Amino acid sequence: MRLTKKTHACIRLEKDGQTLVIDPGAFSEQDAAIGADVILVTHEHPDHFNVDRLRAAMEANPGAGIWTLRSVAEKISAAFPGRVHAVGHGDTFTAAGFDVQVHGELHAVIHPDIPRITNVGYLVDGSVFHPGDALTVPGHPVETLLLPVQAPWSKISEVIDYVREVKPRRAIDVHDALLTDLARPIYDRQIGELGGTDHGRLTPGETTDL
Repeated sequence: MRLTKKTHACIRLEKDGQTLVIDPGAFSEQDAAIGADVILVTHEHPDHFNVDRLRAAMEANPGAGIWTLRSVAEKISAAFPGRVHAVGHGDTFTAAGFDVQVHGELHAVIHPDIPRITNVGYLVDGSVFHPGDALTVPGHPVETLLLPVQAPWSKISEVIDYVREVKPRRAIDVHDALLTDLARPIYDRQIGELGGTDHGRLTPGETTDL
């Protein structure tokens, strides 16, 4: 399986001629989801969910489908009739040859005064886990953790402890558009030294084979 990093929280996975895209949001490239057979959306925040990105992908591939939690599905089901599937914690499904498990229910706490919204993470082929905006521990072995490395709702000690708890074979940064180049060496060093696993990051457009 080949992973391509897109800007911020979006990634593409490709295998056997099929493509799965997670969270093509407003911070991601306009064509981030073009060519996707399967699109997964973790929650409704615009840096993860963008209707224009989804519409472009769905029009480009009439066979493409979207799997997402109910709050997002309700916003887009009418635009893509029969092609949007609502899922929640504990669900499993297979789409375009990808086996997907759904984990988690709530977005991380941004501030106690801000109501929490729903959020799900996706474990793809029992190997690659994207938690969205949460530090969800899926309760299954994870080969590749897509690590939300920087966000208004997190601090680096929580990120490090999350890596330690999940215990992936490798962690690759996502949710990093707000992280400046000045800060990256600090995050790289501290997560790499303290996380207990292989830690790396990809620039947008860079790929790696898993």
